Amino acid sequence: MKFLNIKSRSVIAAIAVGSLFFNVSCLGDLEREPITDVTSASVFKDFSNYNSLLAKLYGNVAVGGQESGDGSSDISGIDGGFSNYLRQLYTLQVITTDEAIIGWNDGNLPDMHRMNWNSSNEFINALYYRLYTQVAFCNEFIRNTTDEKLSSNGISGDNATEARYMRAEARFLRAQAYYHALDMFGNIPFVDDAVLPGTALPTRMTRAEAFAYVESELKICENEMREARTGLYGRANRGAAWALLARLYLNAEVYTGSARNNEVITYAEKIINAGYSLKPEYEDLFLADNHVNNDEVILPVVYDGTYTQTNGGTTFLVHAAVGGNMNAADFGINGGWGGIRTTKNFVNLFEPSDLRGRFHTNGQNLEINSYPGDFTDGYAFIKYKNITSTGVAGVHDNWVSTDVPMYRLADVYLMYAEATLRGGTGNMATALGYINQLRNRANAAPVSSINLDFILDERARELSWEFTRRTDLIRFGLFTSGSYVWPWKGGVKDGQAVADYRNLFPIPANDIISNSNLIQNPGY
Repeated sequence: MKFLNIKSRSVIAAIAVGSLFFNVSCLGDLEREPITDVTSASVFKDFSNYNSLLAKLYGNVAVGGQESGDGSSDISGIDGGFSNYLRQLYTLQVITTDEAIIGWNDGNLPDMHRMNWNSSNEFINALYYRLYTQVAFCNEFIRNTTDEKLSSNGISGDNATEARYMRAEARFLRAQAYYHALDMFGNIPFVDDAVLPGTALPTRMTRAEAFAYVESELKICENEMREARTGLYGRANRGAAWALLARLYLNAEVYTGSARNNEVITYAEKIINAGYSLKPEYEDLFLADNHVNNDEVILPVVYDGTYTQTNGGTTFLVHAAVGGNMNAADFGINGGWGGIRTTKNFVNLFEPSDLRGRFHTNGQNLEINSYPGDFTDGYAFIKYKNITSTGVAGVHDNWVSTDVPMYRLADVYLMYAEATLRGGTGNMATALGYINQLRNRANAAPVSSINLDFILDERARELSWEFTRRTDLIRFGLFTSGSYVWPWKGGVKDGQAVADYRNLFPIPANDIISNSNLIQNPGY
């Protein structure tokens, strides 16, 4: 059974009320709005509320509001669907790269692929405030589940043990939000559960300090969370902490100036030795029943057409990728939104037999002659579907039931191989074997050797539209560089270099004005 049901509004309100610590900073025009006057002091006294409270923390990654269709948005000033964590993670991590182009003219959305955004871009701001809303929710949960609080609230025995696991999960989810913040924004505002709501402006944390904080939090999590591959589906365990640590270390040189490849290998091996295994069919990873018999996914973001009705997440990823003469019913949906296609650079990464490179080409042009332009410019990429592995449509034809893999074993294999190539203590023959396992599953020709350029391309093939591409291109020095361009990079048809400061997004202008502790990123 999938873990996620966030329909208890009074319980949710307790976190909302308790989390308004930002004063004027980290709010601006996108402001948290409490639902009722229910307080955390009362709601945490009853252990029967804890599951719903924890579900809200996971739900903040999956959905954008308190009600079906992103109603009662967690963040005011922008639609709940547009401010959805995964939808805007996709915008910043994928639409800014060669993996996707989107043909909508909503606000400043076209600026994302053109790479000419500024500190007032509402989509960048939406993710920023979503991340800090997540931090606020997690802080409140963590603050109210210390041993002292549990004891004073009469939570004991097995309930107290479970509450401690929940607290570790909240700590992981907070670390994940801070990881995304340091990755995309660099030097960031910081506040944790030790700061009482409304008592102080967030301090400024350098990127290196944020790296150290996330590292230390995840190391605490790995000791306090459930064992890997245990617990309810959709909830984080030690495997998730290990996966995020491996990803953090893989990018350590970008974040801190010092490579940490040996640590990548250490944590990759922990995951591999825990017994995760590849799902036999690649396509099945992205279907409406991908939660069934799936030992590859370490942590998913859970979706269900009944309980997670959002215009973000996989509802967005499926609907927005269907247009032109594509048949929406083939994707288990009631219609396409005609938005997302991909570039010829991405198409050309795949050999014809590779099952990971599935494109709708009928009626589509490989060249993108204008931008934003028409949906028929650019091949449509086929990845997520609201169809099960048996060919049955999901439970709802609008709200998609397909889960999103946040971390999975295939990525771990690729991280192990890259860290080994970068001088880590891994075994090259083992790394090659992992890569060929992925290629064999995809019906791609096995390879006899690998290098870093190959790994970057293989990551694009295997992990397309899984929110890693921007970070990968930055790690390889290619995100802003003129040595690798794609259509409409830099706002011109054939692509061009952009200034290196675009490797970071700007801190929202409102937060810079509101919080004297913060300094805007260079170039903005």
